[in-house]
Amino acid sequence: MTQRVTQRRLPGVRSAAVGSVLALAAGLAFVAGSAGPAAAIPAAAAVKTSEGCEGGGTARDAAKAASVTAATAAADAARPGSAAVGTAAERISYSLPAQAPIGLWTDSSVTLRTPVSKGTVRLDVTSRGFSTDSLAVQRYAPESHRWVDLTTTPSGSGSPQHGVLTFPLTTSASAAKPHTVALRFMDLDRPGTFTVTASVTDGKGHTYRAPARTATTTRPEASVSGWRSGTTLTRGGPAGEFTLTVKNTTDRAYPRPYASYFAYGAGTGHALTPKDIDLQQYRPGHGWERVRLVAGGCDPGMSATLRPAVNGPLAPGATATYRLRVAVAGSAPRDVTAADAGVTAGNGDLSYFSQELPFAIKGGK
Repeated sequence: MTQRVTQRRLPGVRSAAVGSVLALAAGLAFVAGSAGPAAAIPAAAAVKTSEGCEGGGTARDAAKAASVTAATAAADAARPGSAAVGTAAERISYSLPAQAPIGLWTDSSVTLRTPVSKGTVRLDVTSRGFSTDSLAVQRYAPESHRWVDLTTTPSGSGSPQHGVLTFPLTTSASAAKPHTVALRFMDLDRPGTFTVTASVTDGKGHTYRAPARTATTTRPEASVSGWRSGTTLTRGGPAGEFTLTVKNTTDRAYPRPYASYFAYGAGTGHALTPKDIDLQQYRPGHGWERVRLVAGGCDPGMSATLRPAVNGPLAPGATATYRLRVAVAGSAPRDVTAADAGVTAGNGDLSYFSQELPFAIKGGK
């Protein structure tokens, strides 16, 4: 399966409140040559897609826009807080939580206690472990009751580690009457840290800076057990069994947890189809249930969204367990002798984990 990962700016996604460069995949975005956590990717890309597959880019872009839209809708359900942060002695104060779970909006704010006449608020953002282009940043505009995208100044680098975001501001703030601007960040790439230094020019030649704040971008931990390297399945033979475990090690609940499975196999003249793979999931109180695989849109390949392992959000400290088994039908084409396969876990339409589970195919009646 194609392992190439590309990064590019998506204007359509930015208009849906992302403003980031996402890790895209020609199929599932796996870390090339390894099994384990991958960059955040859209769940809809779980089927191998060829370079010339018409409409593939549109589908991927739509999936990313959908993931950000869903996260935004959930965050917008609550009006942003306007409480002042910092101390009365500070001209400008800035707040940022210690954690910023990937794929979720993280609240932040700037509080001014000095009058600003046609001034500018500036956020200097430095990242480690991922590009600053992977951060979506917005401020709340109370006059329109809307969140407004903040865009970084182009750096000329393909993977910048520093970004500058600004917005104009005029206020008569004072120590007795502080003015607070609500902000929020969302990382759509991978774990790391980002540091924000907030400053303001007051329009009269003065610049005030707040102490820098650093957040760690986190995501739930996921692992696969029971699937051995070099696994071989026999046509019409017994299934291979494995377990996907997801534990929310962050300090925030993930509202729409999901997991999926995919498979792709092609021979000299045939390719695997959903009828050739028997995917089953064990659920307590229900036993083993078959999970329907769906064929890819324009390339051979198939994927399935697994049945929920938890009811509702995945709370901090909670674990979701997916017990699965896979078998190859006796009627599977003889010229297909191997399959790329794997699982992903994520939230909504955004995946934060993927692992390859390939297998060889032999024999049969």
